[in-house]
Amino acid sequence: MSEADRNPSRNPSQSQSGGIQSLDSALRLLDALAKRSGPTALSDLARDCAMPVSKAHRYLASFAHAGLVRQAGKSGKYDLGPGAIQLGLAAMARNDAINLAADGLPDLCGETGLTALLSVWGDSGPTVVRWERTANFMVTTLGLGTILPVVGSATGHVFLAYLPRPLTAARLETDRRSAPQIDPDSMAAQTRAAGYATVSGDLLLGLSALAAPVLDWQGEAQAVVTLIGTDPEIVAPGSPAIAALTRYCADRSLPAPE
Repeated sequence: MSEADRNPSRNPSQSQSGGIQSLDSALRLLDALAKRSGPTALSDLARDCAMPVSKAHRYLASFAHAGLVRQAGKSGKYDLGPGAIQLGLAAMARNDAINLAADGLPDLCGETGLTALLSVWGDSGPTVVRWERTANFMVTTLGLGTILPVVGSATGHVFLAYLPRPLTAARLETDRRSAPQIDPDSMAAQTRAAGYATVSGDLLLGLSALAAPVLDWQGEAQAVVTLIGTDPEIVAPGSPAIAALTRYCADRSLPAPE
């Protein structure tokens, strides 16, 4: 047995806080990738972490073997893999606020006849973490782990209205490149005034969506519940679907302190 094994405190691979330095470095690289808005070149990730490219490549190869990272197409750029998505979804599933918002989704679907999504704000934006389908068949590319835009989706509009702007700024800047005419402040104010947001055919042709927030005691969105369907009447002001959704979310929101 080596001296380092007999006396772990003298092992140079361990940090003073008891962590493993090489693992800390690897996880810092994974965190840098998570904070990027999409596939990223190896050299950029290495620069983000002040790490030699060769070292970053070895770490990424190990992450890829574990499914936490994947290389995107011919570009060879790196992105989060299915293993990272599963870890994120598992962590979110342990959040009591999310469970509270998710538990009644089958009843909400039964009442409205619409498909329901539950989304939270992740590193890349609004992320679908629960999905409750109705018996009515509906073709859609949405699913667990889908990242929704903040400009073109009802879910995104609600997060934009009920989260601090510094938190949403990076994703908003990315989305506005395809819709520079959008005024985010006006859109957020309109959503807050109504208490919900709607879109029709913006994200997916032939589908309408309405979304409302589940709020914490600070009035910020812990999660957003979204209903989607093929009938545009569901987003008409005063529709039964809007009434059911806003009531559902209000019942699961925390009251503001007096």
